[in-house]
Amino acid sequence: MKLYNTLSHKVEDFKPLGDAVKIYTCGPTVYNYAHIGNFASYIYWDLLVRALKMDGYKVKRVLNFTDVGHLTSDGDSGEDKLEKGARREGKSAFEVAEMYIDAYMKDFHLLNLVEPEVLARATDYVEEDKAAVDAMTKNGFTYETTDGVYYDTSKFAGYADFANLDLEGLKAGARVEFSDEKRNAADFAVWKFIQPGEKHEMRWDYLGRPGYPGWHLECSTIIDKELGEPIDIHTGGIDHIPVHHTNEIAQTYAISGRELAKYWLHCNFITIDGERVSKSLGNTYTIAELAERGFDPMDFKLWILQGHYQGTRNFTFDSLEAARTRRLNWRNRIALCYQKEISSTGAFDKILEAVNNNLNSAEAFAIIDNSELSLDDWKKIDELFGLNLVADSPNIDKKTTELIEERAYARAIKDFEKSDRIRGELTAMGITVRDTLDGAIWEYLA
Repeated sequence: MKLYNTLSHKVEDFKPLGDAVKIYTCGPTVYNYAHIGNFASYIYWDLLVRALKMDGYKVKRVLNFTDVGHLTSDGDSGEDKLEKGARREGKSAFEVAEMYIDAYMKDFHLLNLVEPEVLARATDYVEEDKAAVDAMTKNGFTYETTDGVYYDTSKFAGYADFANLDLEGLKAGARVEFSDEKRNAADFAVWKFIQPGEKHEMRWDYLGRPGYPGWHLECSTIIDKELGEPIDIHTGGIDHIPVHHTNEIAQTYAISGRELAKYWLHCNFITIDGERVSKSLGNTYTIAELAERGFDPMDFKLWILQGHYQGTRNFTFDSLEAARTRRLNWRNRIALCYQKEISSTGAFDKILEAVNNNLNSAEAFAIIDNSELSLDDWKKIDELFGLNLVADSPNIDKKTTELIEERAYARAIKDFEKSDRIRGELTAMGITVRDTLDGAIWEYLA
């Protein structure tokens, strides 16, 4: 397998570090419903896991749930997103986290995504967070201010390398908001203190004061406990590169002196009707909202996989309709496999080869469109992409077969009234019949 490694900015041959491929996926902040823009990356990383398994690798993957510490600024200011969600819902922060984790996992399974071996909630690792801050402090990487414990980025010589950051430009751009207590513009909180009078339900005592871990810290501590460094592959969105993932790398170095990950994969954004995905714009469709418009979760999954994970994608309902049509076409090709003997042409090897070339699902789909495929090929395609094609295209039962045969006989004796009546029955069952020189071929209507 070849993968584009953000660390080296080039496509590299993937070589696992051990017997099992260790993967960490940055998961959702669980203060609201996940929308289709969020799920784009999880669909691509599902393909990564499926491809590795088809290549014969064992995989151990961790996905985290951020249920504390992610502030509305995505930095070190603003309200904790869980506290904001709790106020909106009239529930406790813990209840809000539970509610949206359940909703996320429901959509996760509707999209037929492979569940990670470990689902990790940030609040279950607070003691590890404290120990990590202790280690960073002992190693000389932190300093304390009135509102928290901060990582001193000047102590890590490679801080700017991963994202090619312009630290001088960052400092100049931060003049107005730059805190007198922060030593450098890029410094970030690894622990936040709750200020007198501040309402913050999720709190833990540390250094003699109530507080909570910084957003970036959870990933470093979860990885250390569940996988150990270095891991093979760390995945996330391109928005994670300049801050979140850069800070993870810095933290892990300060805690243990170790490299965090050998390969970094980042998914590009999707836009909706040409605009960025934003709750303020009202274009954050959920999987449930797509279903209300008549679309199957697999239609959306196929739409995502039609494009490359590094490419930009623009979502429209017209494009989703086209993806649904493509999926129906594939299902009807599977239906044909039940009616005619179709031999494998070895196309699946080319499909897997395309995916193994930096997860090029777009090229793989083009091969599917233009190849003769057996039922066994389609089952392997389902295993690779998880589109439920075969499951949603079962062979018809005996009763339906008899109806099709009865209609063919009625046509043969020119009893067109009966033929039309049977066609209506089949239509009501979601089946249509196409008459060909080789006889009647049944297909799905939707």
